[in-house]
Amino acid sequence: MLDGALTSTTASPLLGAADAEVTKSASAARTDLRMATRIDEVAEGVVEVTFTVEPNYAGWRLDLYLCEKIRRLSRVRVQRILRTALVADLPLKPSTRVWPGLTFRLRRRSLVEPKTPDDLREVYRDEALLVLDKPAGLPIHPTARYHHGTVVSLLLRQHGPLFHAAPAHRLDRETSGVLVCGRTAEASRRLMRAFQEGTVEKEYLAIVEGWPAQDTFLVDAPILEGTPTIRIAVRVDAAGRPARTRFQVAQRFTRAGEPFALLRCLPETGRQHQIRVHLQAAGFPLVGDKMYGPDPGYFDRFSRHCLEPEAWARLRLERHALHAARLSLPHPLSGESAVFTAPLPEDLASFLPRVGADGLAEIDPPGPSQEGSPLAHLG
Repeated sequence: MLDGALTSTTASPLLGAADAEVTKSASAARTDLRMATRIDEVAEGVVEVTFTVEPNYAGWRLDLYLCEKIRRLSRVRVQRILRTALVADLPLKPSTRVWPGLTFRLRRRSLVEPKTPDDLREVYRDEALLVLDKPAGLPIHPTARYHHGTVVSLLLRQHGPLFHAAPAHRLDRETSGVLVCGRTAEASRRLMRAFQEGTVEKEYLAIVEGWPAQDTFLVDAPILEGTPTIRIAVRVDAAGRPARTRFQVAQRFTRAGEPFALLRCLPETGRQHQIRVHLQAAGFPLVGDKMYGPDPGYFDRFSRHCLEPEAWARLRLERHALHAARLSLPHPLSGESAVFTAPLPEDLASFLPRVGADGLAEIDPPGPSQEGSPLAHLG
């Protein structure tokens, strides 16, 4: 957790009706040593979102730094927020060049927080690592909608303010499974380096609509941020960043006459929403995916709490069916390979027929590879 917030010498007015946007995507940006944001309630119905600039952003303009942290907002919107909601001890403006350790706050009205899981299973802990089995529905970092119900907040309540555990990677709120945290600044640096250098291997389990024709296939499709309807979504686009995911069919099955499949997903790159958008592009969307599923309007209506019963029935699950099942990485102290796993949670396991003791259904016989097919190169 960050040190205490700065004592402000100025008080900026509250944001208007759109103030909820201020921090909805703050957790999406990468950090190196500690959390970039925290949220403190400073008065009834008012919170301040504290940002502390990380070393890797030294020299960035303040408005561009916030654009990186709050990716759903345009630069014009960010500049307006800086003019109306900034609280700091020293004068700052959008063009200010930031430096490591610079701390400032954005003030906004607090929102009614949705209920989130309060169980957080510990998989492994030593002096350098904390590995958790994150439940679906629990965000990692505080956001505009989630203040108390986050992984970071739960760890703070369970272990106290002196306990250091910085999440080293991202999992979407609805994604369950293995989450690795660094327990020291040096461990966090080494974990970040491992993710950046590609020495971390991740395996996800996904339940998708449809039956892939082959047992293994590759999606090699660049990803670009933003879509016409959802700013925080991504899309397959030739102008995007390279992204590759390998898929293996573990089981094909039917429910009410409809085809589904359980897939092992092996991402070779780590782009935002990579597995979800690659499955959409391949024609096998995740069950329960409101953003990349059967209707692009589902996410907007879900966000406004007006998703109709027919849409929920079409989605079949309350969350998208993606689980981080296995992660291997070099231990930040010894350098030796460390492997961590999390079993398939009950909501996904119960969707599968004939689930065995290992949490996986019976695997189908292998079929031909689809490496060289058109599916291997999208966008």
